[in-house]
Amino acid sequence: MALLDGIGGPRDLDGLTPRQLDELASEIRRFLVAQVSRTGGHLGPNLGVVELSIALHRVFDSPRDAIVFDTGHQSYVHKLLTGRQDFSGLRQRGGLAGYPQRAESEHDIVESSHASSSLSWADGISRAFTMTGQDDRTVVAIVGDGALTGGMTWEALNNISDDNTRRLVIIVNDNGRSYAPTIGGMARFLNDVRVRKTYRSLHRSSEQVFSRFGAPGRAIYRGVRGGAHGFLSRFANNEALYSNLDIKYLGPVDGHDVTALEEVLAQARDFGGPVIVHTITEKGRGYEPARRDVADQFHAVGKIDPESGEPLDTGTGLSWTDVFGESLVRLAASNERLVGITAAMLRPTGLHRMAERFPDRVLDVGIAEQHAVTSAAGLAFGGMHPVVAVYATFMNRAFDQTLLDVALHRAGVTFVLDRAGVTGPDGPSHHGVWDLALLQSVPGIRIAAPRDGARLTEELGEAVAIDDGPTVLRFPKGEAGQDIPAVERIEDGVDVLARSGGRDVLIVAVGPFARLALDVARLLEAHGIGVTVVDPRWVVPVPSAIVELSAAHRLVITLEDGIRVGGIGTRVRQDLRAAGIDTPVDELGLPDRFLPHSSRSEILDEVGLSARAIARGVVSQVLGTRIPIARPLAESADDGGESLDGVGASSQDEKRS
Repeated sequence: MALLDGIGGPRDLDGLTPRQLDELASEIRRFLVAQVSRTGGHLGPNLGVVELSIALHRVFDSPRDAIVFDTGHQSYVHKLLTGRQDFSGLRQRGGLAGYPQRAESEHDIVESSHASSSLSWADGISRAFTMTGQDDRTVVAIVGDGALTGGMTWEALNNISDDNTRRLVIIVNDNGRSYAPTIGGMARFLNDVRVRKTYRSLHRSSEQVFSRFGAPGRAIYRGVRGGAHGFLSRFANNEALYSNLDIKYLGPVDGHDVTALEEVLAQARDFGGPVIVHTITEKGRGYEPARRDVADQFHAVGKIDPESGEPLDTGTGLSWTDVFGESLVRLAASNERLVGITAAMLRPTGLHRMAERFPDRVLDVGIAEQHAVTSAAGLAFGGMHPVVAVYATFMNRAFDQTLLDVALHRAGVTFVLDRAGVTGPDGPSHHGVWDLALLQSVPGIRIAAPRDGARLTEELGEAVAIDDGPTVLRFPKGEAGQDIPAVERIEDGVDVLARSGGRDVLIVAVGPFARLALDVARLLEAHGIGVTVVDPRWVVPVPSAIVELSAAHRLVITLEDGIRVGGIGTRVRQDLRAAGIDTPVDELGLPDRFLPHSSRSEILDEVGLSARAIARGVVSQVLGTRIPIARPLAESADDGGESLDGVGASSQDEKRS
C-alpha cells in the first residue's frame, strides 16, 4: 500500500506517472474490499469510481473547486484521496461517516445523501461564485445515471442551461444502475449508448491498432482517446439527449481510463460554460463477488468474507422487509386490485417478491417519489389499490403529493415505510424519524405501527382494505424478532400487553417500542408502581380506547421511535384535552435535532430512551408531582425486582452525569 500511504491530499496525486496511477487504483480497490468487509458499507459504487475519483482530483483543485456528490455513497475514494484513510470505524460512532460530512473535511460540501439533488446544489453554488466575482472557481457535480430518473435533476438542468457562462461540470457516472438496474426511457437511451456497435467497434478497433505498436502506441492511444470522444459520440448520437438544453456534451468516455478521463475533464474545465461529461463505469469493478451479484453488485453490504463476499453477520430470523414482502404476495394472490409501486428500491423494500410473482402489477418509477405518489392516486381513481413502498426518510420528499393528490382526493393508497425510526450507521439523512410528525397532519390519514411480524401481516391486510383515504404502515430496519402476544384485545383493536396491580401509569407504545415499554413496566412494577402497557396498533387517529384508559390512570407515558415534536404523544395529549381529561402526559421520543451515525442502541441510550432511564424519569415524576400511586414506592428491589440506582434522577440528569 506504499502509494496510497503517500496520499495525504489531492495534490499528492500530481507527480504520479500513468503506471503509478494504475497501481494506485489497484491499491485503493484492495483497501476498500479489506476495510468495508470488516465494517459494512457501500462497496460496489466505490469500486466503480476509483479511476474517476483519481482523475477528478488531478484535474480540479478541491476545495477551491467545489465537488458535489449525488447521494454520496460513492465518496469513499474521495475520502481516501483527501487524507481520510482510517476506515476502521467507518459508519460507527466516532468514525468516518458513510457519506460526505462537512465536519470531517473542507472537501465535503453536500451531506444530505438523497439522490437527484446535486445539480440544484451545483446550480446555486456556481451562481454564487459568479455573483461574488469568483469566476475562476469551477463547480463539479457527480451524478449517477439512476439519479437522472429524478425530476429534480431535470428542473436543475433547465435552469443551468439558462446561463451558459458559468464554470459548471456535470459528470454523469453511467453504470446502468442505482440500487439495481436503472429503469425507464432514460435508462433505455443510455443503455443504447453503452452497447451501440458503432461506438464499441470504433473503440475496440482503434485500441487494437495502436496496441500493435507496443508501449508508444498505447501511450498515443490514451492521449488521442480523450480527444476522440467527440468524434465517436457523433456516431452514437448522444448529444441528441441534451441538444435542446444548450449544454455542451462530451463523451462517452471510459470511466476506468485515467488518462482519457483527465483529457476530457480538462476540456470540460476550460470550456467556460456548463458541460456534461458522460463516463461509462462498472459498478463493483475489480471484485469478482460484486460482479457476480446480479441483484445490486454489492451496492451496500454488511460484514462479509473478503475472499468470497459471503455475509458474516447473517441474522437468524426474518427481517421486517421479508415479512412485508411475503405478506404482500399473499394478499396480491387473492386481490387482483393490488399493485406495488417503488422508487428505484424494488429489492430493498421487499417488492421484488411481488414483482417475481406478478410482474405486471409492480411499477418501479425510478428515483421519483413525488411521481410515485401522484401516480398512485391516479391508479386508485382507476380502480386499483396501490401499495407504495419506500424508505421512511424518502417519504419526506413526497409530502405535498400525499397531502393534496392522495388525501384531498380521498384516494385509497397504502404507504409502506421501511427503515422507520432510528436506522443507525447511515447517519442523519437516513434516519426515518420525521414520518409520524409529518404524516399525522394529513387530514383523514390512518397510520399503523406494527410491534412485530404477526402484527405487520395483520395490519397490512387491514390497510389495503381501506379505499376512502390514505393508510400508512411503518416499521424499522432489521429483524422482526419474536412476536409479542397480547393479554387482551379491547375496543378499537387496541392490544393490552401487560397489566399489573393498580392503575398508576399507562404506557402507550408505538410499534416496536412495545418491547421497550414492557422492560420499563417490569422496572416500575418492582418499585411498587402499577403499570398498564398498550399497543394501539393504529396510532392515528388515536383510538378512543386510549382516551378512556388514560382517564383511568394517573400518568400517561407515550413511547415512539420518531421526533417527539408533533409526534404521536402530542396527538394523545391533544385528544385528552379535547375530551376534558387532565391526566398528565409525558411524550417520550427523539429530540428535534439531526442524529449522528452510530448504532441504533447507542443513539437510543444517548437520548435517554433506555428502559432504565425512562423508569427513573417516571419515578421522578411520581415523586416530584406527588401523583398518588396504588402502593408505596419501594426503596430498593428487595422483592426480587431490578434496582434503579439513583431513583428520582431524570434521563437528562443521567446524560449530564
